[in-house]
Amino acid sequence: MEKLTEIEFTGISVQDKAPRNLSNNASSILIQEDDIETPYGNLHVAIQGDRSKLAILTFHDIGLNSTTCFQGFFNFIDMQPILRHFCVYHVNAPGQEDAALQLRPEQDALGNPDSLGNSFLRNKWFTYPTMEQLGESIQSVVDFYKIKRFIGFGVGAGVNVLCRYALNHPEFVDSLVLVNGTADKAGWVEWGYQKLNSWYLWRGNMTTFTEDYLLWHWFGSKTQWENYDLTTVYKEYIKSVNPQNLSLFIEAYLARTSLGIERELDPVRRIGTKTLQCQTLLIVGDDSPHLDDVVELNGQLDPEKTDFLKIQDCGGMPLEEQPGKVCEAFRLFLQGMGYVPTLRQKTSTVSQVQKNYQHQLQDFKEMNTVC
Repeated sequence: MEKLTEIEFTGISVQDKAPRNLSNNASSILIQEDDIETPYGNLHVAIQGDRSKLAILTFHDIGLNSTTCFQGFFNFIDMQPILRHFCVYHVNAPGQEDAALQLRPEQDALGNPDSLGNSFLRNKWFTYPTMEQLGESIQSVVDFYKIKRFIGFGVGAGVNVLCRYALNHPEFVDSLVLVNGTADKAGWVEWGYQKLNSWYLWRGNMTTFTEDYLLWHWFGSKTQWENYDLTTVYKEYIKSVNPQNLSLFIEAYLARTSLGIERELDPVRRIGTKTLQCQTLLIVGDDSPHLDDVVELNGQLDPEKTDFLKIQDCGGMPLEEQPGKVCEAFRLFLQGMGYVPTLRQKTSTVSQVQKNYQHQLQDFKEMNTVC
């Protein structure tokens, strides 16, 4: 029997991975943060990048904000070459940003007169905006920063907001990237779950029922079982959410109306058809709980201006679960519109480590063969 020679690997050290958190970090280059006053409440905007560049405007999902929804993706190593050519404006819905003050609406989450007494006296009365009004409030951000055109990047409820703005102000929207989007009003099952969540949240209770629903809404069932570390991070984040403010945002999203868009292939009848006029990229994971909604939305859009991407081995949060694939799709989408034409795919650090390991393994096998 051929004798194998033992080879000792030296200079290899094992390091524990730093715990993931959702707080602002040094790698996130924010040049300023502003509270933009709109007719429907204040929007907190965080700017990332050079304002002289073309704008990317983001809007988050329910239960999240600009930090928890987009920080990980826009700080991803493969996104950095792309961001050199753009400036990102992260828009937060009223009362959803980190450390937001409690809002004081005229009615509670169930439509009854506010019964919480003097607990909100430090804030003035106001009516939480509807999804249509949130869409219109984007115009205040555009005017404040003098944005000529922007690329919209929305997730979940943010998709609905950006679509409404794009339908009413197509001259300002260059293109849209929509993750887990829906164009229809809430179904009965969603209505029942969200009403119960809103009732608990309005009374200041972040119950286990609500936590489980939010985790399902963000990730789906499969990811919760297979990616425990990621879901644990967001489970810890839920504890810091302002429950009353979240209740108001959920109620606004729950009361959304249908976008009323439809696909018309006849070139003559298409002129008067209500639909998105810009290039659109739809993204969804193959195990996402919103897959059917995205497929339905895709069927209502113009196929000549719409790209549909279903990511394998991915649940409801592609930006966190498969950032490399989303980044590559985003780059190709931008190049299809004439942006960053010379940019090529950059091998990530993880891929390079795997490649180096494979080379070492191959060298080891060859040495054994020689021996």
